[in-house]
Amino acid sequence: MKKTRHNPLPQPHKMTTSSKEKHPQSQPQRKKLKYLGASSLLVFFIATIPFLFYINDIFPDGAIWENSFFTYQSKYYESVNVFVWIVLGKFIPLTLFIIWFFTCRHWWYLVILIPISLYSFQLVFIILEDSEQIDSNHFYYLIPVVIIILSIVYTIRTKVFDKIHGIDLSELTTFSKSNKKYWWNRFR
Repeated sequence: MKKTRHNPLPQPHKMTTSSKEKHPQSQPQRKKLKYLGASSLLVFFIATIPFLFYINDIFPDGAIWENSFFTYQSKYYESVNVFVWIVLGKFIPLTLFIIWFFTCRHWWYLVILIPISLYSFQLVFIILEDSEQIDSNHFYYLIPVVIIILSIVYTIRTKVFDKIHGIDLSELTTFSKSNKKYWWNRFR
């Protein structure tokens, strides 16, 4: 008779069940924790953004700002402090509009691109030119952007209201075609 040796150490237990079966709540809980962490970070970021308005106090009040990396000279404002204050006055609303654009769930979220493009143009022109014409002539650059965005939003609005109210859009196209012919013939 052969004697078997008994192992005094316990053998590791092999899992026969998957981790999903053992913890069915873990996957949704991870998603909730991830969502909670991301939204908490976003809320913290939004809450601290207004304090950036006070960062201009660390810049000098003179026209020239020298540090170990570069030298900046404010040409129009003659004060680096004022220049940074004006840049922050455009950058902070731009940042908040961008956050709103990416978190908005409404069908009209594309309209938010209009103030985003306005603040972007203004911010770029402030930084590049350092001139007095901040809000005046840059309106003409925005006209094509506004027209494109409004046409897309109106198309989306028409399709949404078609789904909600059951309006037949083919009636509108035949009406517009007949009106074009009528108006075209009127000018001949």
